[in-house]
Amino acid sequence: MLARRSGKFAFQAASRRLLAGVAIAAVAIFVAPCAQAQQPPAPAEARVIVIGEGSVHVAPDYAQIRGGVTTKGKTVKEATDANSKVMAAITAALLSAGIAQSDIQTAQFSIQPVYAPPQPQTEPKLVGYSVSNQITVTVRALGKVSDTLDRMVDAGATDVGNVSFLHSDPAKALDQAREAAVADARRKAELYARIAGFTLGRVAWLTEDTGMMPPVATPMFRAQASMAAPVPISAGEDTLRVQITVGYDIAN
Repeated sequence: MLARRSGKFAFQAASRRLLAGVAIAAVAIFVAPCAQAQQPPAPAEARVIVIGEGSVHVAPDYAQIRGGVTTKGKTVKEATDANSKVMAAITAALLSAGIAQSDIQTAQFSIQPVYAPPQPQTEPKLVGYSVSNQITVTVRALGKVSDTLDRMVDAGATDVGNVSFLHSDPAKALDQAREAAVADARRKAELYARIAGFTLGRVAWLTEDTGMMPPVATPMFRAQASMAAPVPISAGEDTLRVQITVGYDIAN
């Protein structure tokens, strides 16, 4: 009898010790996050942020012309054969003008059905097909842009235009714009430092957003016959711009 009671008392004591241990663990689990949440936040870094801008004007050094021919026929073969004949003449004219074969690239080729004007309460009637072949011509010598247009029209091109003036290596000009942007950002930051009465520190970070003015382009036009006089084409200049955002530390 005494042994059974002793065992019962031992079991109750062990249970109380186990429950106490669980309670202590629960307190530790819930108290620790509270202690972390009560820690004061780290002070924000003192910093001045400015935007710097730089630009440079540079003349393009080559051009691209978009043009081609559109033909119609009663069948696909008839329209395609007529188109191919004119395109061969255009390519020959470009090669004779000194344009390299590698600078003549097909930009678009399409075959579309042609229907007669719709009549009331009738189904559309197929009357033929239209074939369009458009090419992009790279002109390395800007002085030959106008002559190239003339030769394309004389050879039978029906769609000519979209002259774009481009830059083969804009990196050097962009570097000059970057230097100007950094100097502009520094000037602004030093101005704020002098006005606000603090000492400018080191550059903490810098980001760049580069943009360039779109190339000059003339609209495409439909060529009905040989042009009476050379088209005046001016390459002009493009403006390359760089914009940066700079964060400076504040020394004091």
